[in-house]
Amino acid sequence: MTAYNTPAYATDAARVDWVDYAKGFCIVFVVMMHSTLGVEAAAGETGWMHWLVAFAQPFRMPDFFLISGLFLARVIDRDWRTYLDRKVVHFLYFYLLWIAIQFAFKAPGIAAEHGAGGAAWALVETIWEPFGTLWFIYLLPVFFVVTKMLREARVPRLAIFLFAAALEIAPIHTGSIVIDEFASRFVYFYAGYVAAPHIFALANWVIARPLVAVGGLVIWATMNGLLVFSGFAHLPLASLALGFAGAAAVVAASALMSRSRAFSPLRFAGQHSLVVYLAFFLPMAVTRTVLLKTGITGIGTISLIVTAAGVIAPLLLFLAVRHTRLGFLFERPDWAKLRPARPTVMQPAE
Repeated sequence: MTAYNTPAYATDAARVDWVDYAKGFCIVFVVMMHSTLGVEAAAGETGWMHWLVAFAQPFRMPDFFLISGLFLARVIDRDWRTYLDRKVVHFLYFYLLWIAIQFAFKAPGIAAEHGAGGAAWALVETIWEPFGTLWFIYLLPVFFVVTKMLREARVPRLAIFLFAAALEIAPIHTGSIVIDEFASRFVYFYAGYVAAPHIFALANWVIARPLVAVGGLVIWATMNGLLVFSGFAHLPLASLALGFAGAAAVVAASALMSRSRAFSPLRFAGQHSLVVYLAFFLPMAVTRTVLLKTGITGIGTISLIVTAAGVIAPLLLFLAVRHTRLGFLFERPDWAKLRPARPTVMQPAE
């Protein structure tokens, strides 16, 4: 972990199947968490989906960030202009666009409670305090920039990892989403970057030994469940250990799923996880409202249906608009990209 050569691992430019499955796994659990807790808060009841959400809590976001760092080694040494375009401006575009979209739906409620001035201030606050569900794509560019700066400063990787782990262990609760989530999540993102060769090796090992991997997953699920439902999962060190153990379990499960075409829809969701993340809030809210008013089934089943709507509807919207003028909703247009720096041309002496 102390060497500063770029990690090399045996993958080509093509998509790695299990990574898409892992991203699909993560985005489904993220939508599930928001859907289930939203349904339960609105209904004032707890359904059976609550226990699945609780089970996934230790590893849901750690795995998302770990996967986000996996391919960073390929681009981290590019010039700053190119790097910022790919890793900062890309996410900034979608953050600002979907803030405007989300705020258009939420502003009337904010204004009714806090007045027009309160709504205007809430919009201004999104500059430093991520809005709603968009904090993930706000924080990712911060991670990308910090990691490149640390690399160029040649800070030893082991020192960075240990400090990041200490941040996760420490009870940091400032009230700022950026500060608190940075402290809680950076260790997983950085681990995805520096340990990428080992993570890919784990996936290859699982694919070669599926029965052993299934046994390992059963043991992990048992231990994770015991610690979560006994109340120990949130303790210092335990949360860090469960975060990494759960991330490894998701890698293993995703590698196993990549062996079968039966899980192809999950792979498609993973390939377009950003689409789902950006747009799930509206179908989730609409489906929840409609189902709770009808009361046709139990809270747990409503949560499951709302989760499905939150995942499927954004993908259908993406397919419907990708070749139309609305394609900018999910694809960054050329005007929102940084142009490559022009090479310096030597002029002949007169």
